Amino acid sequence: MDYLDQQILMKLKENARQSASDISKEIHLSVSTVIDRIRKMESSGVIESYTVITDEKKTGNDVTALMEISLDQPRYNELFIENIKKNPNIISCYYLTGEFDYLLKIACQSSEHLEQIHHWIKDQGGVRQTRTHYVLRTEKNIYSLPIFLYRKQKSNNRKGFL
Repeated sequence: MDYLDQQILMKLKENARQSASDISKEIHLSVSTVIDRIRKMESSGVIESYTVITDEKKTGNDVTALMEISLDQPRYNELFIENIKKNPNIISCYYLTGEFDYLLKIACQSSEHLEQIHHWIKDQGGVRQTRTHYVLRTEKNIYSLPIFLYRKQKSNNRKGFL
């Protein structure tokens, strides 16, 4: 993946629905080159999928929580993950180092709904401990994280991040 691929990815992260024509104008490549590069990134797995980012409150999920989970034994990991993937209110799951094994991002309708999800999680085999954090406000969404572009700086010939 080179600098041009990274520029295309940045444009797609800003708006995955923008046309190859619009992208080509912004980064000064031909439309066919942009299309070809996007297809190559899709087939190589650099681009895994395209998605929609929703405003959880507008979809009826007024509560967002982060829940840390600690399991008794690693033998429970596979079944735990399999069950977590089936729950539509768990929108992210991260495997961690440290005191807890997993961090879940949960979107739900109310504190009562979160309590139901919490009980469901506690009922999963091997769950030893949980710790829950209510999200008061989202300041930055993971989907807005930049792709760090690495290029040679013109002024002093040193390399740096954009």
